[in-house]
Amino acid sequence: MSDATLHARGQDPDDFAVQIADQIGSFLVAVTEVAKGDEPDSAVPFLLLEVSQLLLAGGRLGAHEDILPDERYEPDLGPEPDVDELRERLAVMLDPVDVYSEVFDPYEPRKPPVPARISDDLADVITDLRHGMAHYRAGRTTEAMWWWQFSYFSNWGSTASATLRALQSLVAHVRLNQPLQELDGLDTDQELSEDALAEEAGRVMAEEIAGPLGLRTVK
Repeated sequence: MSDATLHARGQDPDDFAVQIADQIGSFLVAVTEVAKGDEPDSAVPFLLLEVSQLLLAGGRLGAHEDILPDERYEPDLGPEPDVDELRERLAVMLDPVDVYSEVFDPYEPRKPPVPARISDDLADVITDLRHGMAHYRAGRTTEAMWWWQFSYFSNWGSTASATLRALQSLVAHVRLNQPLQELDGLDTDQELSEDALAEEAGRVMAEEIAGPLGLRTVK
C-alpha cells in the first residue's frame, strides 16, 4: 500500500477516520519529500502549509469525543522506523534558522523560553504519526485513532503548534523586511533565560536568508 493511497477502495471518504488518516498520510509524504532537498528554495513555505494542514487534523481529533482502543494492551508494532536521517537532512536545509525560542507551556507562570529546533520537532511529530499509521495499515483503525488522539494531546499537538509558530514567524520576518534574531549555536538541551537567549542571539537581516529559503522580501 502506498503512502499516497491509505484507505482501501470502497471505504467512505467522508468517514472521520479515513479523513484523518489521509491528512496524516499526506503530511508524512510531504515532509519526507521536502527532506530530500530537491527543492530547498520552497522548503519553508511548504512546511508552513503542511504543518498548518496537519494541525487541522489535530484540532478535529482534539474536539472529538475520547476514542478508546479495542484492546487493553497495544499490539506490538516491532522496531520504530529510524528518523535520524530525515532529522539531519532537515537540519542542514534549515540552517541557520533551525533553532528558535519556545515557551513550553503558556499556562505555566514564569517559565522562561527554551531553545528548540524545527528539525527535531518535525522528526518527533513524524515518529508519533508513523506509529499510528502502522496500526491503521494493519487494519486496527480504532487503535490508530486512539493513538493519534492521545499523542496529539501528550506530544505532537504542542510540538507541531510550536513549529508552526516558528515557521510563521520566519516567513513574517522576511515578508515584512524585519531583522531576524538567529539563535546561533545554542544548546537545545539547556534551558536558558530570556536574557541569556537575547544575549547569545545573533542579529541576521532577513534579506540574507530570503534567497536561500525561497522567500520574497518587501521592497
